[in-house]
Amino acid sequence: MTVENTGRRPRKRRGGFLGGMKEILLILAIAIVVSFVIRTFFFRAFLIPSGSMENTLQVNDRIFVNLIIDSEEQLERGDVIVFEDHQGWLPPSETDPNPLLQALEFVGLYPSTSEQHLVKRIIGMPGDHVTVDPESRQLVVNGEAIDEPYLAPGSTASDIDFEVTVPEGQLWMMGDHRDASGDSRAHMDGPNDGFVNIDHVVGRAEVVAWPLDRWGSAGSDGEPFEEVPEP
Repeated sequence: MTVENTGRRPRKRRGGFLGGMKEILLILAIAIVVSFVIRTFFFRAFLIPSGSMENTLQVNDRIFVNLIIDSEEQLERGDVIVFEDHQGWLPPSETDPNPLLQALEFVGLYPSTSEQHLVKRIIGMPGDHVTVDPESRQLVVNGEAIDEPYLAPGSTASDIDFEVTVPEGQLWMMGDHRDASGDSRAHMDGPNDGFVNIDHVVGRAEVVAWPLDRWGSAGSDGEPFEEVPEP
């Protein structure tokens, strides 16, 4: 059997190295756009910097926050939420921001480490009367004593006596590690009497995504509040 020589040279593969680079850059661009859209409208990643929510959330946990759930109608007692610090609860940052990490945070490729956000649990919704029983040290919401299974081991519901009625459009927020949480109780003498404006809520924490051995729910728990009557 003979092979006919047509005189034609074999075709070279088009694109080569440059074509491959263009494909990689296109894929990266699409990934960045998709990540930005998700980060802007649906979910955003945050890094937990302190132990105020232990053991529900631990230092250096990465959590995903549902940005859609951020209004009074969507929130409820027991939700773990992230909110913007507009009342000066946090001290000014003493470290210079890293431009590269800021860029990655902006497009959603790195969890937010912003000093202007906090994560706490909703204890009181608008209209709720919240106090602490002086004998049992349990929280009492609208006359109902609350059994809080998410509290850090050894923590009581509050070692600070207080009694508040949550104003319209506000929330009463507390950390799960009550002995180490600068929450609403610590800011009752502040500009907003310790309350958090619902308009400042970023969203509800849904998932602990990292480290992998802690993958699971971010700890929202409305069951302890099921018997609480409406105000």
